[in-house]
Amino acid sequence: MPTDTSSAEIQLPIDGMTCGSCVNRIERFLRATDGVQDATVNLATETATIRYLPDVADRDRFVAAVEAAGYDVRTPSSPDDAVPQASIAGAASTDDARRDLESARLLRLALTSIGVALAILVAMFVPQTRVPMETINWIALVPATVIQVVAGGRFYRAAWRALRHGTANMDTLIAVGTTAAWLYSVGVTVFPDAIHEAGLHPETYFDASAIIIGLVLLGRWLESRAKAGTAGAIRRLIGLQPATARLVADGTETDVPLAGVAVDDLLRVRPGEKVPVDGVVVEGASAVDMSMLTGEPLPVEATPGTEVVGGTLNRTGTFVMRATRVGEDTALARIVEAVRRAQGSKAPIQHLADRIAEAFVP
Repeated sequence: MPTDTSSAEIQLPIDGMTCGSCVNRIERFLRATDGVQDATVNLATETATIRYLPDVADRDRFVAAVEAAGYDVRTPSSPDDAVPQASIAGAASTDDARRDLESARLLRLALTSIGVALAILVAMFVPQTRVPMETINWIALVPATVIQVVAGGRFYRAAWRALRHGTANMDTLIAVGTTAAWLYSVGVTVFPDAIHEAGLHPETYFDASAIIIGLVLLGRWLESRAKAGTAGAIRRLIGLQPATARLVADGTETDVPLAGVAVDDLLRVRPGEKVPVDGVVVEGASAVDMSMLTGEPLPVEATPGTEVVGGTLNRTGTFVMRATRVGEDTALARIVEAVRRAQGSKAPIQHLADRIAEAFVP
């Protein structure tokens, strides 16, 4: 798609999205910001891609728009994360590590919540006469409250954030439903006499609130695995890039991390190795397999003056190349970015579904 040459583009990592209504709301707030030409939010990768006019808008305005919609822009976990990665593999591994950590935490909370719910359920319904129901309620109160606060805390935070901005989402539904069950159960536990006087049995629903939280968290965990699966194509592309390059300097050759390669560095590529970055052959000759880029199985002759592309495979000879594009400027990095954009694009029917979901949730 042709774009205005005066426009710029930025990607923001978004926290707190759970469904299509979240996507639609963030896109609407971003597009309403002065200077924004287009905004697309990808639920799978949790990123917002914004094309804007640099003279009119900047990152701070976009962050404010996202927060006004009721969501957060994820902050870098370390100073190094705040700058672009010189290696696309480094950026991907950082994102994968964050996703894996969150996924593992979701699974722990989900299994703990479901386990507590099943234990309470068994204690309540196993036939016995030694332990009165009132005592069982007091025993169940403690673990159920811990689940409500610790495992359910994410739903309360998200629901409060949505409420402050005058909207409701899936987290609102979960927070209201589980709180109703938990509060009623606390009342039954603390005031059993009043329940008896009303002609009711002292039955609590601690198991219901815990199982809802547990099952929703388990669904979030399954969703996170699905999101990781959508990135499989990107990971395979990134896997084409070698981890190191052989730097030629001052008459010596040294293996260095790919992030340490700069434009105009001289690099040696030996037989069987992958070309580390985009560049031009300055010495030697070889045959380079370009099939990852062109699909052509026959290798291409590489002689001084020939352009080579990072990620392609050197077949026979050895050569020295001068780096011309590194990091996010390489052809492979641009291909990865194009795949990311394709995954985040939407058909018109998806925009309609997002608008319906936003109205349906409340």
